[in-house]
Amino acid sequence: MADDSWAKELNIHQAMVSRYDVAAQHLGLDPGLTQYLRAPEREIILHLPVVMDSGELRVFDAYRVQHSIARGPSKGGVRFAPDVTLDEIRGLAAEMTWKCAVANIPFGGAKGAVVCDPSQLIPDRTGTGYAALYGGPSGFYRPRTRRPRSRHEYR
Repeated sequence: MADDSWAKELNIHQAMVSRYDVAAQHLGLDPGLTQYLRAPEREIILHLPVVMDSGELRVFDAYRVQHSIARGPSKGGVRFAPDVTLDEIRGLAAEMTWKCAVANIPFGGAKGAVVCDPSQLIPDRTGTGYAALYGGPSGFYRPRTRRPRSRHEYR
């Protein structure tokens, strides 16, 4: 009988959930809270059209996961890779939530990804993917959408 425990470590999301469950049990968290914090708050899948230098229109899949915004606006970067998966982005977004919480930084966790080979794109095309992911038609992922007001905006 083979031991597949190593296979779970290959899936970042499953590995995060396993570690989270151990920590939640150790802390004695309420089962409902444990279940709530295990899953991301929001996920979006986009299909980004990009006109290449050759004039060819290519469509790239993209993901954005906000694991939590309970502590403040979500924080997390964007990965450009040909083999990135939604599960991987879920796990990385959750891990950013835990890092911010442990360091007492007032942000939640998020992560984005564009499924492409960045070595085959010129820097401008990578920027196009980034801009489409954050400022695209959904409007939800624009950088200023989820930020607290400054004290000057209340006047």
